[in-house]
Amino acid sequence: MPVLAVLAVTQPVGLVIALAVVPIFGADSLSTSDLALAFGGGAAGMGALAAFYRALAVGTMSVVAPIAAMGVVVPVGWGLAHGEQPGAVQLAGLALAVAGVVVLSYEEDSERPQVARESIGLALISALGFGAFFTLLDAAASDRPGWAIVSARLGGVAAVALAAAAARPSMRAVPGALWVLVAVGFFDIAANSLFAVASTMGLLPVVAVGGSMYPAFTIVLAHLVLGERLSPAQRAGIVAALAGVALIAGGS
Repeated sequence: MPVLAVLAVTQPVGLVIALAVVPIFGADSLSTSDLALAFGGGAAGMGALAAFYRALAVGTMSVVAPIAAMGVVVPVGWGLAHGEQPGAVQLAGLALAVAGVVVLSYEEDSERPQVARESIGLALISALGFGAFFTLLDAAASDRPGWAIVSARLGGVAAVALAAAAARPSMRAVPGALWVLVAVGFFDIAANSLFAVASTMGLLPVVAVGGSMYPAFTIVLAHLVLGERLSPAQRAGIVAALAGVALIAGGS
């Protein structure tokens, strides 16, 4: 299905769920600036998600997911810009993660270099967008982040609506995949909501890195469900990228 058709269903579903669970997470009142931060984070996250979905569609999931997880560098960099000092472990993790991404970028689909470049480029774009989302949502979230979650999802829905109005994607396949799309919307907003709650309880770099460990599950599922097979060099690149992300968290 077109990426925008998927997002046009999953994101409104997520908004409805976000509104429904406000009483569960609680909702402190937010200032206009905090609401704007969350809204902007949601829009950035939606651009990242669109790039990520497209990268998954044209590339190898097991390669794309670890590269997208490099978005953790954004909140870590934000912390450094606000006075946090990088430790040796953190710097080593960053170097290891970048090395892993370089290996993956080099090894990905050498038989179709143009497609490989597209998937790697989109994965890197999604990394920046996810990093911006993590940072802005953390900045907006209060102890009870219900309205921050809703505002972020409103930003995402608005971004999708504008893009869909301009591109007019085909929606013909939606009815046959409706329940799958509803499930995607549910898991997406559940992950975002849990991240927002976690960000109010711990340091942003640590929480962001924890959330960025999802490629481990993506890789397993891609192997079991899609039968993806990786070269030894790709496996080494994935291990390096994920180990680097873990070290960044350990040094935060």
